[in-house]
Amino acid sequence: MKVDIKIPTKLEEISLGNYQKFMKASDQTNDDTFLFEKMVEIFCDIQLMEVIQIKWTDVQYIVQKITNAFQQKPEFVQTFKIENIEFGFIPNLEQMTFGEFIDLQNNIDKIEDFHKAMAVMYRPIIEKRKEKYLIEDYISTANYADLMKFAPVNVAMAAKVFFCDLQKDLLKATLTYLNRNLMTEDMETFQKEFSLQSNGVGIHQYMQSLEEILTSLEKQQGCPYMTALHSSLLKSKKEVSKIMRYKDN
Repeated sequence: MKVDIKIPTKLEEISLGNYQKFMKASDQTNDDTFLFEKMVEIFCDIQLMEVIQIKWTDVQYIVQKITNAFQQKPEFVQTFKIENIEFGFIPNLEQMTFGEFIDLQNNIDKIEDFHKAMAVMYRPIIEKRKEKYLIEDYISTANYADLMKFAPVNVAMAAKVFFCDLQKDLLKATLTYLNRNLMTEDMETFQKEFSLQSNGVGIHQYMQSLEEILTSLEKQQGCPYMTALHSSLLKSKKEVSKIMRYKDN
């Protein structure tokens, strides 16, 4: 049986929704054969019955190509299109509303909900002049979350890395500010300004907590679920090679 498939060789050829599907599948099993099947089924967008008709040597080739695609380092994308709608990244993060901030914080660290985070970060452009643009006012993630499942995964990955880096920079700036002011202000006054004493948290305890969070973030290479995906793909690649060596012997 001949099966015509399109193998993605670039991150922009893979949708966020398919990325989420594969991550869900990889979290639910340790069965390497099943993982190979899901990889081809999901990323090549074909039916499982078609996957099992593909020659094993071709499966090895497909896994290699997909794994190589995920080794690419995505660059930040300011604007992109889904269907005929052009989406733009929040132009001014300092103008972010409380609602945007809360919805972003609630969804950005969960791969299964990342399409909702994308619906906060990217919204339809309503006015554009050269490189500058305005986007729709934010209402809720419901407006464009489902559509964001069709966003290229390189856009999502780069946006996640951007916010990982931003979080690190904010933590560093906060710690620098606290250290500088501790040397110049009265401790009791300083704690009251930060409302720490009333919450039973001392300034030094608070700073230690921030330092631990920063250390944890700096140990991460990229964002956590990107690392998890790469591990799954690399494991799959190694297992394919192992099985092929066994078959050759």
